[in-house]
Amino acid sequence: MLELDFTFLQWILLACCGMLVGMSKVGVPGVSMLVVPTLALIFGGKASTGVLLPMLMMADIFGVGYYHRHAEWRYLWKLLPWAFIGIAIALWVGEVVNDIWFKNIIAILVFLCIGLMLWRDRKKGQNLFPDTWWFAASMGILGGFATMIGNVAGPIFAIYLLAMHLPKNSFIGTGAWFFLILNFSKFPLHIFVWKTINWSSLSLNLMLLPAIAIGAFLGIKLVQKISDKLYRAAVIIVTALSAFLLLI
Repeated sequence: MLELDFTFLQWILLACCGMLVGMSKVGVPGVSMLVVPTLALIFGGKASTGVLLPMLMMADIFGVGYYHRHAEWRYLWKLLPWAFIGIAIALWVGEVVNDIWFKNIIAILVFLCIGLMLWRDRKKGQNLFPDTWWFAASMGILGGFATMIGNVAGPIFAIYLLAMHLPKNSFIGTGAWFFLILNFSKFPLHIFVWKTINWSSLSLNLMLLPAIAIGAFLGIKLVQKISDKLYRAAVIIVTALSAFLLLI
């Protein structure tokens, strides 16, 4: 069982993590990726995924509640079946392989995809990322794998939506629904298979709910002040920084 006897500094870090999760789910790009290494430092690698998941689920509700009308469901239907395959693969791999090794691979792939995406922006007359089943399949499987292994699918999903050149609100709304569906699907797997969620961890999650709500409120105000062009640039920059954190 998870002990709730934290130092004052750890409580401050946990509250900050809750706020960042809330901000990320209403569209502030990539900030929840900063939460992953912080929680891993406090709880350890695998245990931290069970602490983070319910926080993400609560924040998903805020994100979907505010941006649900902007979702582009045609992209979701292309990704979701492949994402569930990725989750199934990760469920097995997480039992037999070191998490850190796979996080490093994911980070390298994210850097590669960012490079290709930037190259595509420079080659505007070419279609480097066509809207085809194989691109959705590869991103879906990789994203499903990443979200199960370490709740780090944000950069991968961002790459897919940025490649589709969705406007800001559609980007946020589509992402909100995608992660709500995946995270609620992962919840019983963490309880019964990996056993990383228990009553103590859920109690901690409920204590952090006010911080998540504050972060969501602040995130909505911040996103309203960001233009589509600046938002796209911010997603690319923070995604790259977030991928770098996975290598540390």
